[in-house]
Amino acid sequence: MKGLFVTFEGIEGSGKTTQVAKLVERLRACGREVVVVREPGGTPLAEEARRLVLDPGLSPSPAAELFLYLAARADLIERVVIPALERGATVLADRFDWSTRAYQIAGRGLPQEAVVRANALATGGLEPDLVLVLDLPLGVGRARQQASGKVRDRMELEDERFHQRVAEAFRAADGGTIVHVRADRSPEAVQAEVWDALARRFPLIFSPSVG
Repeated sequence: MKGLFVTFEGIEGSGKTTQVAKLVERLRACGREVVVVREPGGTPLAEEARRLVLDPGLSPSPAAELFLYLAARADLIERVVIPALERGATVLADRFDWSTRAYQIAGRGLPQEAVVRANALATGGLEPDLVLVLDLPLGVGRARQQASGKVRDRMELEDERFHQRVAEAFRAADGGTIVHVRADRSPEAVQAEVWDALARRFPLIFSPSVG
């Protein structure tokens, strides 16, 4: 792959969408092709899966929920992400496989080994070059959502214990491609740390002097 795959993870209200938008603007100003995707979504099939899995009127089993997410991911990877990476674009994803770990393994209690294997099949083994986890206290994220007036979807309507398990999974996320960023600051301060993390990991692309 000639391109770069960067994913943003975190609880609801952590500012993922805001940070993706800011990074897109900065990268395009530098002349780079940027492709933005969200999960679930991004293709007709994936958008339909999104509608189903987030509908408060439906109550899929944990396994059915997992497979809706993975079906959406498999289609997005094949139709959008891989072609973009092959032509050298930077792909920024609002959620990816760490959300599966947080919501379906930690939140729902599905078996880790089986979920990881199923996810590998959905992605064809594709992994992000960098995972930016936006860390935010659960209460702050909830307050941000309430202040925004956003209508809550099925996942956001889950009980407090579920969201606590999800938040703990994000806080504990660890690995060679994972960088934690404090999200309890201004969007500008968070973006500065995001860019710094990218510059350290990929200095030829994200030089501190660029953008």
